Amino acid sequence: MKAHFILFVSDQKSSSSFYSHVLASEPSLNVPGMTEFELGGGAALGLMPATGAANLLGSVVTSGGPSPPRTETYIVVDDSGAFHGRAVAAGGREISPLSERDWGHSAAYCLDPDGHIIAFAEVTNG
Repeated sequence: MKAHFILFVSDQKSSSSFYSHVLASEPSLNVPGMTEFELGGGAALGLMPATGAANLLGSVVTSGGPSPPRTETYIVVDDSGAFHGRAVAAGGREISPLSERDWGHSAAYCLDPDGHIIAFAEVTNG
């Protein structure tokens, strides 16, 4: 299992530079729409432009209640559909069903009962 903690940022380039300096490392992924830093222990920090998050996840990012979500927990597992199904059955609200994504994962998104975005994904390409 690998967990990605994704921050929705206003300026990807500026945030990437900041975290590169803070973490004293270069990103393991740096493409338009996502920068990622390996944190070790099966965890990664992702930086996604808030506009990209809104395009991917819709209005929940811009109007998710009293304050829109600013983070996402992205967990790579072997059976993302089962994890997502359990999350929804336990009271999570589906945002986006399990679908093939253009970054080589199949992923599903939901809100937990407190309004935090959680995604369950599995590698489908690469």
